[in-house]
Amino acid sequence: MKILNYSTKAFEVPYLEKANNRKHKLTFIDDALTTDTAMKAIGYQAVSLFASDNASNIVLEKLKDFGIKYITLRSVGYDNVNLSTAYKLNLKVANVPSFSPNAIAEHAVTLLLALNRKLILSNERVKKFNFDLNNLTGFDLNNKMVGIIGTGKIGSVMTKIMHGFGCNLLGFDTAPNTSLTSQYHLKYVSLETLCKASDIISIHLPLNTDTHHLIDKKIISLMKPNCIIINTARGAIINTLDVIEALVNKNISGLGMDVYEHERKVFFKDSSLDIPKDDLLIKLNALPHVLLSGHQAFLTDEALNNIAETTIYNLDCWSNNISSENELTYNLIE
Repeated sequence: MKILNYSTKAFEVPYLEKANNRKHKLTFIDDALTTDTAMKAIGYQAVSLFASDNASNIVLEKLKDFGIKYITLRSVGYDNVNLSTAYKLNLKVANVPSFSPNAIAEHAVTLLLALNRKLILSNERVKKFNFDLNNLTGFDLNNKMVGIIGTGKIGSVMTKIMHGFGCNLLGFDTAPNTSLTSQYHLKYVSLETLCKASDIISIHLPLNTDTHHLIDKKIISLMKPNCIIINTARGAIINTLDVIEALVNKNISGLGMDVYEHERKVFFKDSSLDIPKDDLLIKLNALPHVLLSGHQAFLTDEALNNIAETTIYNLDCWSNNISSENELTYNLIE
């Protein structure tokens, strides 16, 4: 099978080539999938997409016209794919449902610790041989109330880690995990109750119509002034303008994000010589109590290996005319 890999990053290629083991003909391009680049898929049977690619209805219609039958995602999230249109066009779509919950959860904790203990500021000082400790005070995680919004695979690992720090745990999810309650004493509450009581809030939800801008001005107004928000899920779960206002007004004390609401236009490339004209991103970067990483939570050896193996597995299944267990079916959007 001939596959065109859009938005390929140099660090992905060795993993994909190893997993493929010359079974399929893989072509790698760094262009993102858009209405303009869809025509590059002419002559291929399948495309492989990254989280930043645009698989909207218009793009999918073009891919179908160009002979594409299969779309495999190198990501867990599929909010960038119009599944309804894919279903109507008989395009099979599969994702990587779980490449490494540990990678994401551990990165969330990394953001929290770095933000709380002012490690970025401290390191900047030390590099200048400034060992002044003023304004570097943090707090113990032990006995703090941590709210986990979304207790699926990643949220479950986050729960386990924070329990290890001696934290008290609250959870919010439409499908509670009773094992988390029994093992780690996590208590499920409403979103409002979680936000009112938590010192730290960590987000681990998929992005959909129900979670888009879930964390907005109204919800943020319930939070403690000392609350730190960590988001390693999807940027648009947080209303960026509202959270900036809360930070400026000291309604919350910190924000750690691996994702950003408008990241598709700026992430995954070097813009140091051409700073994006994005006022919200510029404001976030200017705030001292914000720590932003560029969607790198997944970037571990184990995760990249799992992504590559699952991607090739999906292609193997289709090549052999069988369904992949990772196919995203129509009932996901009903």
